[in-house]
Amino acid sequence: MSEREWRFYLDDMIGFVEKAMAYSQGFDQAKFESSGLNYDATVRNLELIGEAAGHIPESIRSAHPAIPLAAGLCDPQPADTWVSRGRPFRQWRCGKNRART
Repeated sequence: MSEREWRFYLDDMIGFVEKAMAYSQGFDQAKFESSGLNYDATVRNLELIGEAAGHIPESIRSAHPAIPLAAGLCDPQPADTWVSRGRPFRQWRCGKNRART
């Protein structure tokens, strides 16, 4: 079986972004964080974006350094997990920055 063409991962990433935006639309932060399914679905799609970005070849990442995910900034592995307001959230490794989910 041949490896999947990297361009398909870009299409996947666009789809994951569209889903995450749709799942979070119309919520303020408090309502979103307590929404359950919408919150979890959004977080999962953000994870999938990071995983797909890992399949973009280094030559492509280097040629387009202004595109953060293509530059490989997100590592889909959580750095730390804590509980806040009774709900776990993860601190993700994202290059020099860290993003909370």
